[in-house]
Amino acid sequence: MVMKKKIVIAALTVATLVAPAITLATELVYEPINPSFGGNPLNGSFLLSKANSQNAHSASLSERSYDERLQESLERAYINRIVREITDIAFGEQEYDEDGNPIDSIFNQDSIFVSGDFQVELITSNADSIIVNITNLLTGEVTIVEIPRFG
Repeated sequence: MVMKKKIVIAALTVATLVAPAITLATELVYEPINPSFGGNPLNGSFLLSKANSQNAHSASLSERSYDERLQESLERAYINRIVREITDIAFGEQEYDEDGNPIDSIFNQDSIFVSGDFQVELITSNADSIIVNITNLLTGEVTIVEIPRFG
């Protein structure tokens, strides 16, 4: 019985000592690490260096010759002019001469343009619409775009 009493006293002593430790615990508080989200600004360079070390992506280096760059630039400018003039003609913003032909236009008659693997045929002789036939020269696939005239 004496032994049982000693065990109970020991258990009560341990419980008394542990109880204040439990009451000292606080709730968890989130503190961001990334400075973009409110973390310490000194973490920025560390996080960036870690991200760069894990980044396996590298930009492709395609060295093009001057001739290739010039050709691509001319094609982009030409396609831009085609689209701009089609828009002007479709909305009636194009000026016409006495014969009904657009002034200073590449569309004074039906035209065919070849650019890379594509052939673009512009049919402007129709009074109601402008028809653009785009043909893929490799596959033979044809796309027809009909643009109504509003002006």
